[in-house]
Amino acid sequence: MNRDEIKQILPHREPMLLVDESSLAEDGSAVGSYHVTGEEWFVKGHFPGNPTVPGVVLCEMMAQNCCVLLAGETAGVTPYFTSMNNVRFKKPVHPGDTLELHGEITRRKGPFCFASGEAKVGGEVVCTAEFSFALVK
Repeated sequence: MNRDEIKQILPHREPMLLVDESSLAEDGSAVGSYHVTGEEWFVKGHFPGNPTVPGVVLCEMMAQNCCVLLAGETAGVTPYFTSMNNVRFKKPVHPGDTLELHGEITRRKGPFCFASGEAKVGGEVVCTAEFSFALVK
């Protein structure tokens, strides 16, 4: 899926749409990507002379990638974060890096979805997290 197709699933729009492309893997997980250009609002002051993607933005990227697994279920609802657990930041992400996003929905309970995500740059893990979100009308 390209950005226009992702917009059919997610309510996010620029500058908060943080997945360039995503696809469904054979195992039912989502595999996406985002290329950090350095022009993003979130790196312009974080940090002067050493621009770095904030950790919370990496978590948002992983969660947005997981939400593409809800294609066909998101009409009229907004996915709101409800928790983040076991978040680990392994390496910094800088302009010029392309993030490989991996995610899966691990369980569901009513309007709540529980998921796990992983972000890599050049095959190396830079961030992992477990999170949940609610689909709210």
